[in-house]
Amino acid sequence: MTIFLTEILGSPYIGTYAFSNEKIAIVPKSVPKKKAEEIGKSLEVKVIKTDIVGSRLLGIFLAANSNGIVLPYITYEHEFETIKNALDIEIDLIQHKITALGNMILANDFGAIISPIFPEKIIQRLSDILNVEVVRGKISDLPYVGSLAVATSKGVLVHPSIQEEEERLIREVLKVDVFTGTINNGMPFIRSGLIANSVGAVVGSHTVGRELMDITRAIKV
Repeated sequence: MTIFLTEILGSPYIGTYAFSNEKIAIVPKSVPKKKAEEIGKSLEVKVIKTDIVGSRLLGIFLAANSNGIVLPYITYEHEFETIKNALDIEIDLIQHKITALGNMILANDFGAIISPIFPEKIIQRLSDILNVEVVRGKISDLPYVGSLAVATSKGVLVHPSIQEEEERLIREVLKVDVFTGTINNGMPFIRSGLIANSVGAVVGSHTVGRELMDITRAIKV
């Protein structure tokens, strides 16, 4: 198991630029081939290079688990096809004014927590695509659940100010243990500096030793 400290396009906020699950990592088209290969090796997954909505900040736009991927309805057709053709899992566009799906959805292969902003019909669609139970929730009384935590099939690392009832809901729905921590030397928005799966983690380069220990403990890499 591997923890790889790095930057993407000169930034330690790698989670805003990239995404990973048990099967793939997705990085911007402009990421050098060697860096993409290092990320793939660390997570033991295939790497797809694409932008979303023409943006390199693809980490904020998409959410997924091993069963499916959701993208905002404004995704360009060629971007959608690039991801779809690389995978044999469900993939679909979500028709909603909120397009930063990665910031609003926290998912693993057992369940998903979604921002209360979304209506019931979106929750049902997400449940169909990801093939898990989807429940509304918050973290630190904030609706940006996808930006405040990273979940794998082994555990969740979450914003340090999470409330007890919020932690209990995440544990029940995602069916893994929940641990608190920060990233990139004090940043509580965990997703901004971390992508991970059950094999490894790719971490922002400003992350310090105590934070690496929290990552290891939380997602067991």
